[in-house]
Amino acid sequence: MMRVKEVKGMQTAVFGGTGRVGRELVSLMNQNGHALKLLVRSPEKLPGLLDAAVLKGNVRNQTDTEDAIKGCSSIISCLNTDGDDSLSVGMRHIIQAAEKWDVQRIVTVGTAGILQARSNPALFRFQSDESKRRLTRAAEEHAKVFGMLRNSGLKWTIVCPTYLPDGQLTKTYRTEADFLPEGGTSISVQDTAHFVYEEWKKENFLFKRAGIAY
Repeated sequence: MMRVKEVKGMQTAVFGGTGRVGRELVSLMNQNGHALKLLVRSPEKLPGLLDAAVLKGNVRNQTDTEDAIKGCSSIISCLNTDGDDSLSVGMRHIIQAAEKWDVQRIVTVGTAGILQARSNPALFRFQSDESKRRLTRAAEEHAKVFGMLRNSGLKWTIVCPTYLPDGQLTKTYRTEADFLPEGGTSISVQDTAHFVYEEWKKENFLFKRAGIAY
């Protein structure tokens, strides 16, 4: 544990803060004065000049996860699949810790693959011909998380971006509940982080997957 500090006001627990979307989100929330508590494996990968409580640990560890969520009023997860089952294992720990500490609100970043397919709404996009990816392991992990959140007692939202290049912050994009906006092919990392932040504040997509694209 390192760089742990007392922060006034209700904190938000952030997981995946060193990833592509996570770094942008943490910077954005930090710039706007929000109290953050981050659990990360490698604190040196966090943005510079960060004003937040930082715990060094792993979401695969239940105690680390509980320590990160204790005292917080909401949770944001930008965790990725890491090539293994870390996402689903980590989300199980997050949900258990949220229930233990009575934290209701969670916003997570998923993938457009777990939105419903327009060609066959009974299927996820990754199960249909709408997906261009041959490998489905990552989408299957995100689908597990969707099921876990849907069966939890939390007030959840899953932000589901399509292809995620680095780009610019435009604050102009399309969103749709449970489907990818029609014709959408990409969304920048920066605008994805912006939408996560806006959804965390406004709760427009409670109990929904939010598709996002230009």
